[in-house]
Amino acid sequence: MLKAIQNLGSVAYHYRLKSPHAAKTNAFVSISAKPLSCSSLITRPTNPFMFLTRKTRSLGPVRAHSTPFESKIDGTSSSSAAVQSPGSARKINFCQWCGGQTKHDIPDGEEKMRAICTVCEKISYQNPKMVVGCLIEHDNKVLLCKRNIQPSHGLWTLPAGYVEIGESAAEGAIRETWEEARAEVEVVSPFAQLDIPRIGQTYIIFLAKLKKPHFSPGPESLECRLFSLDDIPLDSLAFSSMLVTLKLYIEDVKAGSRKFHYGTINKRPGSSPSDTHAYTLDHHLQS
Repeated sequence: MLKAIQNLGSVAYHYRLKSPHAAKTNAFVSISAKPLSCSSLITRPTNPFMFLTRKTRSLGPVRAHSTPFESKIDGTSSSSAAVQSPGSARKINFCQWCGGQTKHDIPDGEEKMRAICTVCEKISYQNPKMVVGCLIEHDNKVLLCKRNIQPSHGLWTLPAGYVEIGESAAEGAIRETWEEARAEVEVVSPFAQLDIPRIGQTYIIFLAKLKKPHFSPGPESLECRLFSLDDIPLDSLAFSSMLVTLKLYIEDVKAGSRKFHYGTINKRPGSSPSDTHAYTLDHHLQS
């Protein structure tokens, strides 16, 4: 389900102006490759404020570019209270808590310009969004969905979407697969993490297998189909992130070894927004 309104990052707050500055820390978390069962998941109601997240720190410099399709995956427009441009935080003009007008300033102890409410003094922080999905292997083929929604209507993609509040990344990938392909899957291991800093998105794609050999299009899909490696429609994929993921997967299969990949997607300057092939990949890690 790719229907959450995608702004350039989430919005949250923790401090008032002139609050003590929290220490900067970076952490890396290892991910278990133990298969996860869909039966253990608990269905949760959708939170209308799913875009509110805790403030986070960046792990590195912003260098990547991508397409407007990936910055607004569902094709909807952002709020009239905010104006965004590629590669920068959106401008927030009104406080989301009290509705007061904001001013843009650098709070004490911080380094970046923030939107600060002139009435309640709360600060709006904008954080990246996480997109999760499944790369499903079955009979030496992979399952793809043809999109029934904009952007990229009629193009192919892995089943993927935004993580909901209250679920893990793997749970979100399993849920999205059911919603888009009506397939019950078991997550086997993480396959790729792809950062697109310019649009404030991180993709986490899991290797998965079908619990039952059944799938069919959900409301957001026109068609679901298993493709052999040689038949994967690389020229008809919806997003650069999916092209990168599938190319890495094909390379791994031909090499006879599945690896975990981490990288940053950079869109080539001056390329057409709809050109999913116009990118470079900084491949930081494979293990």
